[in-house]
Amino acid sequence: MTAFALLHGGSHGGWCWERTAPLLEERGHRTVTPDLPMSDPGVGAREWADVVVEALHGESDDVVVVGHSMGGLAVPVVASLLPVRRMVFLGAMVPVPGMSYAEYLSTPEAAGAITMPMERVDRDDLGRTVVPPDVAREIFFPDCPAEDGERAIERLTPNAATAFTERCPLGHWPDVPSTYVLMTEDRAVGTDWSRRVAAARLDGDLRELPGSHSPFYSRPAELADLLMSL
Repeated sequence: MTAFALLHGGSHGGWCWERTAPLLEERGHRTVTPDLPMSDPGVGAREWADVVVEALHGESDDVVVVGHSMGGLAVPVVASLLPVRRMVFLGAMVPVPGMSYAEYLSTPEAAGAITMPMERVDRDDLGRTVVPPDVAREIFFPDCPAEDGERAIERLTPNAATAFTERCPLGHWPDVPSTYVLMTEDRAVGTDWSRRVAAARLDGDLRELPGSHSPFYSRPAELADLLMSL
């Protein structure tokens, strides 16, 4: 029995796995879908990882950590704190030990990494990102069932930038097999960049799913099948 730790992306919560987690559990596996404190400007990827480790308390070492979008920044941090069988980056950011993600985005390798139109995103009084409903529909949920998309939009929260601006808490990359999963119609994360980072930094293990940035709603069965195949 595998324990899947499913980490949500920015502005989301553990609720976004509500269509996918049951499909994994029906096949006899465990899932944890913790709410990461991404709205708190005072914490970063290490604190997110601590929440995941606590959620996995008592699980075996047969753990697969799946990070969606911004949640990818915590995936290798979790793997540095407890035994993990595989790291999965689902349309996700991939951190660089010792470097802030903001610094990484200025490097040639990172060209086209983020394709979300940040000029259309709002900021609150704490400087946190607030995604307007029209942008969320267009970028996050364009091919999701309308009811799922609207319910998700109602639950989106502000997202602090701390994990972008802090130095990555990793001292070195964990010695754990990794897989990158790109969505071929992703409007938030660049597909060309995803292919490059998979080849350059994840030993070339790349999988592709059709559709947009949120396969946990648009294609939960296909996503569950892919995760099972790993």
